[in-house]
Amino acid sequence: MTPKLAPKTVAFQGVPGAYSNLACREVFPEADTVPCQTFTDAFEAVRSGAADLGMIPIENTLGGRVAGIHSLLPESGLFIVGEHYQKVEHMLLAPKGATLEGLKRVYSHEQALAQCKDITANLGLQAISHADTAGAAQEIAERGDPEEAAIASSLAAEIYGLEPIRSRIEDKIGNTTRFVIMARQRMDPSPTDQSITSLLFQVRSVPAALYKALGGFATNGVNVVKLESYITDMSFTVAQFYVEIEGHPAHRDVDRALEEVRFFTTHLKELGVYPAHPFRN
Repeated sequence: MTPKLAPKTVAFQGVPGAYSNLACREVFPEADTVPCQTFTDAFEAVRSGAADLGMIPIENTLGGRVAGIHSLLPESGLFIVGEHYQKVEHMLLAPKGATLEGLKRVYSHEQALAQCKDITANLGLQAISHADTAGAAQEIAERGDPEEAAIASSLAAEIYGLEPIRSRIEDKIGNTTRFVIMARQRMDPSPTDQSITSLLFQVRSVPAALYKALGGFATNGVNVVKLESYITDMSFTVAQFYVEIEGHPAHRDVDRALEEVRFFTTHLKELGVYPAHPFRN
């Protein structure tokens, strides 16, 4: 959590009722939310000052990483200043008067559809991908077709006047989405706080460069909690790595580890240092 942050406005991708909207309300209940059509728009809202912070989903326990986010992060010009873990409790929503037996089609974001494959298959529903969960709920409400349903949140049901035909329909209980909170300026926590540091780097084109770069974390006792690679060129020869480590750059062991990483990389960027969420414990 990030108790020191007190934004007036928080941007998110989607329409009102999206899970990102729900996350904004949970973390910053006093702030106004700013819906954005795309993730790029959400980043721009923060960068331009139209919003103080951005609430951006980065990965889900069932659906994996959110496509495209890691390529947008380094180009956004923003910094990660916090993280939030949001429980995802999907509902099957339909217009008033619809019945479970009468449904034929279900609409939602591809991630939500992937997280609810079992019930979709068991009910024999045609799964149709939509740009986001709340947007699907909004369209279902506008059409009012009793053969159509949406997979979305309780907030979407409330906003668009839909009936929850069945709740908790995700394949596995405990479904959680991790969000990062973005800001225009760094807001590093105190070195005495339990912290996470997010990094992006490219390794030199020499044998075992990645092994040697990561060795700096091992020899200095720094725990790497996430490592992902992304191809960045058309010839599939250059990869960049997104890394999350436990610790603060002001710590001696982290500072030494980063010094070794720099020796074996062509580019190293700190995307943010922020308090570790209690969910990690």
